[in-house]
Amino acid sequence: MAASAPSTGGEPDPNNSTNLRPPGSSYDAWCGVAHGCTRKLGMKICGFLQKNNSLESSFRERSAKTLLDHQETRFRHTETDFSNLYARDLLPAKNGEEATMQFLLEVVDILTNYIRKTFDRSTKVLDFHHPHQLLEGMEGFNLELSDQPESLEQILVDCRDTLKYGVRTGHPRFFNQLSTGLDIVGLAGEWLTSTANTNMFTYEIAPVFVLMEQLTLRKMMDIVGWRDDEGDGIFSPGGAISNMYSVMVARYKYFPEVKTKGMCAAPRLVLFTSEHSHYSFKKASAALGFGTDNVILLNTDDKGRVIAADLEAKVIAAKQKGYVPIYVNATAGTTVYGAFDPINEIADICEKYNIWLHVDGAWGGSLLMSRKHRHKLSGVERANSVTWNPHKMMGVPLQCSAILVRERGLLEGCNSMCAGYLFQPDKQYDVTYDTGDKAIQCGRHVDIFKFWLMWKAKGTIGFEQHIDKCLDLAAYLYNKIKNRDGYKMVYDAEPQHTNVCFWFFPPSLRGLPDGKDKRERLHKVAPKIKAMMMESGSTMVGYQPQGDKVNFFRMVISNHAATRSDIDFLTDEIERLGQDL
Repeated sequence: MAASAPSTGGEPDPNNSTNLRPPGSSYDAWCGVAHGCTRKLGMKICGFLQKNNSLESSFRERSAKTLLDHQETRFRHTETDFSNLYARDLLPAKNGEEATMQFLLEVVDILTNYIRKTFDRSTKVLDFHHPHQLLEGMEGFNLELSDQPESLEQILVDCRDTLKYGVRTGHPRFFNQLSTGLDIVGLAGEWLTSTANTNMFTYEIAPVFVLMEQLTLRKMMDIVGWRDDEGDGIFSPGGAISNMYSVMVARYKYFPEVKTKGMCAAPRLVLFTSEHSHYSFKKASAALGFGTDNVILLNTDDKGRVIAADLEAKVIAAKQKGYVPIYVNATAGTTVYGAFDPINEIADICEKYNIWLHVDGAWGGSLLMSRKHRHKLSGVERANSVTWNPHKMMGVPLQCSAILVRERGLLEGCNSMCAGYLFQPDKQYDVTYDTGDKAIQCGRHVDIFKFWLMWKAKGTIGFEQHIDKCLDLAAYLYNKIKNRDGYKMVYDAEPQHTNVCFWFFPPSLRGLPDGKDKRERLHKVAPKIKAMMMESGSTMVGYQPQGDKVNFFRMVISNHAATRSDIDFLTDEIERLGQDL
């Protein structure tokens, strides 16, 4: 295309790309352009025009001032009577923009106030009430649903009270679950995800999110150690579903006819997993038709790790009975002990007997991000599938779980149903990016954006630092209490993960001889201390029995806000509350 000739007259040349002012445009027209931009972009436009002497000085000053005034007016929090406003008054209602803006600003105030208090150690972890109290209603907070719409004033009260009577899982002294913390960038990602409100089944309606998912999964598979020509995956609604995917895909690999003919097309299939593994494997076996009796539990050592010799012995025994072993799970970070099964030893047995190897890294998979700790998953690259939950150790807001499968094509082959109204083969783009047919769901929530955004914000090194810090805190707690009066470790070794398992003996039990009476009384200690913690709202930590062991505390750390002072507070609180038991 020929270049435009320079203008020879006094009028601006409309083809001159350096002259951004529309021919014959007025000041008001320019305001319209600027108002359609964000504040920063609008200011950049004005600055660019000023630099190129395209507008008079007075216009530049008025334009910038008008833009600022417009933005301040647009986002100004004004006194609003929400008692006479209802959901029907919000957008897309006619003239609903102002009411919508004021309502959302109120919601943002509620959220930011909650966030601020979450990181304030002087606030409670929870304001505990019994179920019957919440069901009966608390100071205007009523859980019952009504036939008639309630005002936005009541809706805002409900928003405040829902957070008030919930649990601050991001509080630095919340140690109750594997998923803790409140990452601000991740939170922003979740807000944006809900605003977009789209579905992950096709590129057609979620183009950016689909590409983010594919690129992030590829990065995770590289970290696992798979080759560039290996690997597939998808994000699922939690580790239990990811583990179920692995069982489904393993069955499809060995007995693809089950997809169409059902379990009658297969012999008696058996699965193997640790006695300390997650209960989701039994759930998957029940749901998929294997039956829980066909889940063979493997013995573990005193640290909770699978004994590889026991696996081989049980595989041989199952084959002698005519059963077909098709699947072994190796856990990387068990729920209670945080134990890491010996993946390489298990992989040797799986290769010897042609059995699918899955690694459940829902809790411990994130240690792959740490150069200091990734050796605990040595051999993971030999797995046929891996579960990895960034919403646990990496601090991504719930939910965010990935199932990774080494052999490409199995996920889609196992689950695809080729729904013609979604997965048309003649679309104008590359339909291999329509990933929804790999999932057992149709509707699939966008779980990727918050994770992708956090990775961008932190970098791989940021996740590594977070993980190393949490494991350092676990080591600090272990060293603090291992020889401390009144404490006893459940197993005598440094923690493998951030799980620190211990008993606390109140003074009244310390002089008693070992026996049934002492065990029965000790069994009640952790529940009583936990109940008092919740009643006061001071902190939260989990407890449970394990096998023949009575209730003990299970401390886990995944919150990036936690510090040594919070660990000290926990032990002080246990001792204070347990002093007179």
